Amino acid sequence: MEENRVAQLGIIVQEPESAEALNALLHQYKDYIIGRMGLPYRARHISIISIVLDAPGDIISSLSGKVGLLPGVSCKTLYAKLPDA
Repeated sequence: MEENRVAQLGIIVQEPESAEALNALLHQYKDYIIGRMGLPYRARHISIISIVLDAPGDIISSLSGKVGLLPGVSCKTLYAKLPDA
C-alpha cells in the first residue's frame, strides 16, 4: 500500500463553464481533501482555488491530471517535504 502524502493543488479557472465539472471531480475525491479555499478574482475574470490533500501519490496525480484536462483550467501540484514517521 502506498504511503499518503500531503499536497496542495493550485487551480486557476479561466472558463466559468468548467466550474461544474471541476466541482464534480473534487466531490469524487472528497475523502482525501483536508481543506479548500476559493477566491474569485473579478478584476481578471478568473477564480483561484487551493485544495489541500492527504492521499496516496497516485490519487493526487490522478486528480491533478483530470483537473488539468478541463477546458480553461490550469493546475499545479506542490508536495510537502515531511520527515519519515
